[in-house]
Amino acid sequence: MLIVQKFGGSSVANAERVYNVAKRVAETYKKGNDVIVVLSAQGDTTDDLIAKAKEISKNPSKREMDMLLSTGEQQSVALMAMALTELGYPCVSLNAYQVGMMTTSAYGNARLKKIKPDRIRRELDRKNIVLVTGFQGMNRFDDITTLGRGGSDTTAVAIAAALHADQCEIYTDVEGVYTADPRIVKEARKLNEITYNEMLELASLGARVLHNRSVELAKKYNVEMVVRSSLTQAEGTVVKEVCKVERMLISGVAGDDEIARVSLIGIEDTPGKAFDIFATLAKKNINVDIILQSIGRDNTKDISFTVQDTALEEVKAVIEENKERWNLKKADYNENLAKVSVVGAGMVANAGVASKMFEAMYDSHINIHMISTSEIKISVLIDKKEMHKAMNAIHDKFNIID
Repeated sequence: MLIVQKFGGSSVANAERVYNVAKRVAETYKKGNDVIVVLSAQGDTTDDLIAKAKEISKNPSKREMDMLLSTGEQQSVALMAMALTELGYPCVSLNAYQVGMMTTSAYGNARLKKIKPDRIRRELDRKNIVLVTGFQGMNRFDDITTLGRGGSDTTAVAIAAALHADQCEIYTDVEGVYTADPRIVKEARKLNEITYNEMLELASLGARVLHNRSVELAKKYNVEMVVRSSLTQAEGTVVKEVCKVERMLISGVAGDDEIARVSLIGIEDTPGKAFDIFATLAKKNINVDIILQSIGRDNTKDISFTVQDTALEEVKAVIEENKERWNLKKADYNENLAKVSVVGAGMVANAGVASKMFEAMYDSHINIHMISTSEIKISVLIDKKEMHKAMNAIHDKFNIID
């Protein structure tokens, strides 16, 4: 079998954990499997590198940030290769250029375009364990790019898809996918399995177990993923197209306190204004989430939307540059907000999910600022300080069980 294993930063945070992972990889290899291992940077390495950059520049070039941040993963694969060699196993570490991990040129948030798997295949034919840097790629200018935080998951799934791997195992510091973040909701339970669609929604809404683009790729290429702990032998959670059991009403509750709301007030109420605004933001690769437009009054309307808080300064610059062209009266910004969401395939066939969620908010005296819905999720925007209380209240209200 060909098995791709991805280990997160906490799994390789120090020498002891590096050896722990090396032994786990070796066990898989000893069973006669071909093994590809994708690694993230150790522990807080990426955060430390970002801090170093800020000591030098308040607004560093995105290209140079990618050059800097990519060094974390190179440390990890080299150290892991040394550990496996010490244990007596053949291995080789490869970076994105050596693997042929081609991406777009959006520094800091690049998307994978294709993988040239020839080098990996040659190394596997030599019976080497292949260690690959996660999170990074190369663009058409041969510059290093990064895939965004959590991008090592996407690297692993992309490699699994390109080489038609039999399994893609995502190892982290939790034992699988939970009904909520167990650090916030003490009653959260581990799921045995979850569909791609549900996992994609949870990943996009703040659940930090998997990178949302990794789930997109897994669904597109039908790569069955298993999320499990690198610290225990627990079975983990299988992420796949169809689950065997009848779907629960709600599969999980997610919270995201790294968002900001932008309100554009007094926009001329004429056709094409919304298109102009969001097309301008899209050209800057700014992702917009919840959107709310008011009913027009006095030939004007208001539009509010949410973005990741890290993108807010860039949004402000775009608005300042275009406010005269948009005939904008005022722009208002709020970073003290959080998004709480419920996700579940069972919502499609069950009425009353929204009212039950809003009842949980009412019972906890939590005010809702904005609402967004789809077939399998409902999201609300609330004050940031209320996020933990809201997640617990919703989880209790639905009495989520596996």
